[in-house]
Amino acid sequence: MTLIKRISKCACGQVQFEADGDPIVTAVCYCNDCRAGGRMIEALPNAPCVLDADGGASYLTYRDDRWHCVSGKGLLKGLKLKENSPTKRYVATCCNSSMYLKFKYGHWVSTYRNRFDAGGLPLVEMRTNTRNRQSETVLPTDAPSYPRFPFRLFGKLIAARIAMAVGR
Repeated sequence: MTLIKRISKCACGQVQFEADGDPIVTAVCYCNDCRAGGRMIEALPNAPCVLDADGGASYLTYRDDRWHCVSGKGLLKGLKLKENSPTKRYVATCCNSSMYLKFKYGHWVSTYRNRFDAGGLPLVEMRTNTRNRQSETVLPTDAPSYPRFPFRLFGKLIAARIAMAVGR
C-alpha cells in the first residue's frame, strides 16, 4: 500500500510541510472566526489570498501525527484573533502565506487548501457554517452544505482520534 504524500508550501517556497495520507476531511468553512482570520492574514503586507472567492476558508484537515514541517519552521508565526482564543493561525513570515490553523484542544490541523498544488487534491466533502456566508454568489453545490458544524464532521474527528489511539 502506497501512502499519499502531499506538499504544502508558502508562496515563496521557504516554508514547506508534508501531509501523509488522506485528510480526515476536506471542507470549506464560513464561520465568523475563519472568515475574520482569513481577512486578518490577507491584510498583512503582500499576503496571498486566504479566503475563496465566496469568502469561505477551504481546508484539508489532517491528524497532528500526519503533518510535518519539512523546511522553514523558524519562519512560522502564530496569530490569534483574540488573546484567549484556543485557535492559532500559522503564517510563513517570509511571504505572509497562511499555512494552517491549530485548535489548542484538538488532535488535528486544518491546512489551507490553497497552499497545496491544485492537482490531485481530494474534492471538497462539506461546506460548514453556511448561515454566516455573506457572498452574493450562488452557494456551490459540489458538496453538502450545513448551516453549522455538522455531526458528520465530529464523527470524522472522533474516528481519527480512535485510529491514532490504536496506532493506525
